[in-house]
Amino acid sequence: MQKKISTRALAQGAMIAAIYVVLTKLFEPISFGKTNAVQCRVSELLTILPAFTPAAIPGLFVGCFVGNLLSAAAAVDVILGSLTTLLAAIGTYLLRGKHALAVLPPILLNGLIVGGYLPAVYGMPVPVWLSMLLTAAGQVISCGIGGLLLGCVLDRTKIFKR
Repeated sequence: MQKKISTRALAQGAMIAAIYVVLTKLFEPISFGKTNAVQCRVSELLTILPAFTPAAIPGLFVGCFVGNLLSAAAAVDVILGSLTTLLAAIGTYLLRGKHALAVLPPILLNGLIVGGYLPAVYGMPVPVWLSMLLTAAGQVISCGIGGLLLGCVLDRTKIFKR
């Protein structure tokens, strides 16, 4: 039997996707480009949301896909980056209730996967290991620090418990 998606979940996912796209475009200069030593995608702070609602999983995937599509990202980056976000969102959902650990999937997966292909896709003159490290560092800032702060605010407001 197929599970019906609630209007609330659909609306939450759509809002998360929209906010992700807006934040990605708003902070595009520090989110993309091979001239940034550490790229910090502010929209990635939303990657904590699957710990609060499963609706965030497709919302983050769609938001990342559209945000990448509207940027100067290469086609490979649009696809692989979005799929990495999807995997990370599932990982975060599986670690719900443990917010300190829930931020690890997006940090680790983006560091390894996205950092692993960035030099080849964009012709960046850095070794792959350094690209992975720098990508993970940007994720620590946005997902680790920003995501944990957002998680604390959401815990206090109990907005997803209503």
